[in-house]
Amino acid sequence: MTVFKKAEYQRRIEHTKKLMSERGVDLLMVSHPANLNYLTGYDGWSFYVHQCVLVSLDREEPIWIGRGMDANGARITSFLSNDSIYQYADNYVQSLERHPMHFVADIIKQYGWAQKAIGVEMDQFYFTHRSYVELERSLSEATFKDANALVNWVRVVKSDAEIEMMKIAGTIAEKVMDAAVKHIRPGVRECDAASEIVRAQYAGTPAHGGDYPAIVPLMMAGEKSKTPHLTWTDAPFKKDEAVLLELCGVYNHYHTPIARTIFLGSEPPQLMKDTAKVVIEGLQATLDWIKPGVTAADVEAKWRAAIAHSTVVKESRLGYSIGVNYPPDWGEHTISLRSEDATILKPNMTLHLIPGIWYDEVGFELDASIVLTENGYEPLFTYPMDIVLNP
Repeated sequence: MTVFKKAEYQRRIEHTKKLMSERGVDLLMVSHPANLNYLTGYDGWSFYVHQCVLVSLDREEPIWIGRGMDANGARITSFLSNDSIYQYADNYVQSLERHPMHFVADIIKQYGWAQKAIGVEMDQFYFTHRSYVELERSLSEATFKDANALVNWVRVVKSDAEIEMMKIAGTIAEKVMDAAVKHIRPGVRECDAASEIVRAQYAGTPAHGGDYPAIVPLMMAGEKSKTPHLTWTDAPFKKDEAVLLELCGVYNHYHTPIARTIFLGSEPPQLMKDTAKVVIEGLQATLDWIKPGVTAADVEAKWRAAIAHSTVVKESRLGYSIGVNYPPDWGEHTISLRSEDATILKPNMTLHLIPGIWYDEVGFELDASIVLTENGYEPLFTYPMDIVLNP
């Protein structure tokens, strides 16, 4: 029941092993749920307990290790054979006497990997400090290396099959934004609009059902429009206030974000109109210029040059890479469109450009999710690039 053909996962594993070999990693312990999914197809809401996939240079198939009750989920959703699925007993879960990493260490010893160079994802959401401590304690002869984003970097160039997933997610993203525009009106409670947005995310399109996003709908209304990353309340929307939206369409965990600004009136503040004009023209100029062969830093420099004639300033990064993901973030934690990132862009990389601007008076957000082609880019969704007016 995997989403992709077995050959797709095998190709990903081969690329992962190549990068492991280049970095001197004999055994890779993967904990990030998106990376588990990417390498094996495993898909379960089980990342609140300890689970991992072991990728060894001397074993063809990875090994999945997780909670006993989730093992059938691995058999159902991954391409792995039963011999590659190991389950720990429930008394390991949230125990003060034992830890799941003890079980993982036992498997590593069983396969003769206890003296190898072991890479672990040291700076990701679901690999805890105690996990590392218990592994070190249990595998005293191993050499541990930080392999935090190793699989993430394999993921940055998408296959054609992955691009198709993201295009489908883009069609869902359009429906999601349509739902937001329809239901965000003066007098409507924020929570009621949020429920309609979530409904659109899950329902998807008649051809393709939606999926849950890695980030809940971000809706910054009125006073909250001065900052990003806030959510809804049960307060009603008010006339002549702005609503900043960061939403997403998702298909099989592949994310295509979409962001726009709604003004609940017919005449936005002059500062918002002026900012919108600069941001839209600057973003379009950047998109018209972007292509494989340039660096992430080059893209950010082009954006800065495009808005240099204005007073608009954006200190944070312009965007980042996107793809398959799980909560709490849809970003891939690899490419950042900022001045320090020398990553060379390649065809089939997928990027989210979101030049959000926040002032003490008001904010403005608008974005583009794109896939790089041989000569430029292709949008993953089509939606008007302007302030949405909802009088």
